[in-house]
Amino acid sequence: MSPKDRAIHDPVPEVTQYASPNLIERIAYDGHDPADDPRWAESGAPTRAIYARWCRHICGIACLRMALLHRDGEAPSLFQLLAGARSFGAYTQEDGQIKGLIYDPFAAYACESHGMPADVHRVMELHDVLNLLDARRMVAVSVSKEIRSPGVTPERRGGHLVLAIGHKDGRIFYRNPSGHTPETRSTSLPLNRFGEFFAGRGISLDLRRTVRQAPALTPVSRPVASPTTT
Repeated sequence: MSPKDRAIHDPVPEVTQYASPNLIERIAYDGHDPADDPRWAESGAPTRAIYARWCRHICGIACLRMALLHRDGEAPSLFQLLAGARSFGAYTQEDGQIKGLIYDPFAAYACESHGMPADVHRVMELHDVLNLLDARRMVAVSVSKEIRSPGVTPERRGGHLVLAIGHKDGRIFYRNPSGHTPETRSTSLPLNRFGEFFAGRGISLDLRRTVRQAPALTPVSRPVASPTTT
């Protein structure tokens, strides 16, 4: 098996940021109210209203839960992870608006609370993502939410996180927490097409429970955050 083949973490459980995957298409495209999700309690949310307020913002939390499930075979619920991330400052609220995911405190939370060393990469090229995957990391990659429909031209890059799990034969394999079909939740794209959605930043997760230095990438001093996604 080649190193590039070994870079693919399989199987990786699918976790969506919404409790009912079959409702994602309606929520994303038809204006369906997530408060009507009959499975909301499975997310770990304490109330239906809290679930509806936060579920659009937790793509990064879903990525972390997938990585924990893959490593440990179990993981806290989405809203347990959200509560922990919020306690580290990974989300803030200003004038009633949720701000986050904020990368640096999220990475600190993953490492300190779950023994999963995480590095923030504020400036990345696609080859940096591949290098991190070859180093046996998973990467929560900032992309356009429109990546669920790769035939479209994205209006912007960034704003949503997917979990890159490997690459092979010129394709990058990833899990999308807001994929509206089974085929868009666990999928792959050619590197050049993936690059059209890629915002050039992300968070790498080391599943080995050992703090290891990530391949050097270009840093910048500003904090990084992803806004709400659907």
